[in-house]
Amino acid sequence: MRVAILELLTDAPVRSLASRLYSRYFRKQFVSIMPQAISVWCRELGHAPHYATYYGQCDPLSLVPADAEIVFIAAYTQASALAYALAKILHARGITTVLGGPHAKSFPADCLRFFDLVVKDCDKTLVSDILRGRFTPPAIVTSGRPLTDLPSVEERMPEISAAVFERGRPAITSLVPILSSTGCPYSCDFCTDWNSRYQEMPKEKLRADLAYLATHYPDVLVGYHDPNFAVRFDQTMDVIESIPAARRNRYIMESSLSVLKPARLHRLKATRCIYVAPGVESWGQYSNKAGAAGKQGLDKLNQVTEHFEAIRRFVPGLQANFIFGTDEDCGAEPVELTKEFVRRAPFVFPSVNIPCPFGGTPLFDRMLAEGRLLRAMPFALYYNPYLVVVLRNYEPGAYYRHLIDIAATVASTAALAHRLFDRGPAALRLVHALRSLAVKREMNAFCVIERKLSTDGEFRAFHEGRSESLPEWYRTVLRGRLGRYADVLSDQDLTPVLQ
Repeated sequence: MRVAILELLTDAPVRSLASRLYSRYFRKQFVSIMPQAISVWCRELGHAPHYATYYGQCDPLSLVPADAEIVFIAAYTQASALAYALAKILHARGITTVLGGPHAKSFPADCLRFFDLVVKDCDKTLVSDILRGRFTPPAIVTSGRPLTDLPSVEERMPEISAAVFERGRPAITSLVPILSSTGCPYSCDFCTDWNSRYQEMPKEKLRADLAYLATHYPDVLVGYHDPNFAVRFDQTMDVIESIPAARRNRYIMESSLSVLKPARLHRLKATRCIYVAPGVESWGQYSNKAGAAGKQGLDKLNQVTEHFEAIRRFVPGLQANFIFGTDEDCGAEPVELTKEFVRRAPFVFPSVNIPCPFGGTPLFDRMLAEGRLLRAMPFALYYNPYLVVVLRNYEPGAYYRHLIDIAATVASTAALAHRLFDRGPAALRLVHALRSLAVKREMNAFCVIERKLSTDGEFRAFHEGRSESLPEWYRTVLRGRLGRYADVLSDQDLTPVLQ
């Protein structure tokens, strides 16, 4: 059987030089492991897979072979409208369509309006069952089993090369994705992994993957896709250190500050960690991942800043993840604390996120139950710079003015200069420079929305929860992103099913 596997990393083509650079050298690296695994499993099962990723470089439909009989699409919620449009076109051609990935997991009932099969949890047995036609469409399917086995890096190399390399060879920003664990021990209410059991992948397989890369691609970066890397810190470091020191690949990962205790930091340097992205979340006690139990406000800022300064002595690239607008946030204090963090720690790139209630999370259930979810907002707009809930402590105009204030500090000339001339690998400086430009674009979007809130009464009523009618402006934004695919979807198609 001719099988196509397409991962959507964006929903819009690139239109400017800056976007082209950002997409080719940064967004392109956001590939997931599971679509690559599906391609390998199809090959092992005797089928002919064609794997591709879409990051805005061409017409996404051109990435699907004309003779494909079944198409697996993987998509984030941001790209869900494009996924729906492609599914409608493919279905009209008589091609079986299957959706997986984060959006399918969060909003399967909505996805089932467009796809023959919607996959939540997946493994090789489930893929085999799909290809054998053992499910009657339309159907939501799941393995019902924890993922314990994935194809090796060597087995995935054709897919890795196609997705993240340049002309068959690693570029300066190429990342090879690896999993050393699945699930997460924390229960953050916004996270889709809030109730997934933490589980290490087999150590011998991780060791084999690292040994293969050290031998064949010693200069490539490794990107750990663990929801929370090295929860069992010493055991994970032992595996990495089993590779001779001179041959270890550099790597990046996302972890919690509570895991990165001062006594452990020297092992990050020894294992060649070059980038870490801990979650601070908020300056209150919204999450226990920052390792600052009982502290909030200025006390938490002082401790977190000191912690990042300690990490910097061992790891050159740092990112801090924040959520602004939680029910704990109130007034200007969280804004001023975030800006002060940026000034005190210019060597840390701050990623500031708007609260987004993805399906299957306690945050989504609470927002829906309290009537604070903007029910008409298309799922494809569930990401920055769009606000899809009624905040408890901020009216929407004031909230966007705070976001503009934070973004102006993050993307300031002084902050950009520090990122360009900071010590550390050239690839990290390039990525941070591109991300700074992206923050500037996001700030411009914040400004547009703030002006709409100030001048358009119907727009403001929608965001204050007084109207359930989707402002036409949002339809225009979404259809502009979809481009030639905008006419494939009706207004009813874009109205979400909130199950």
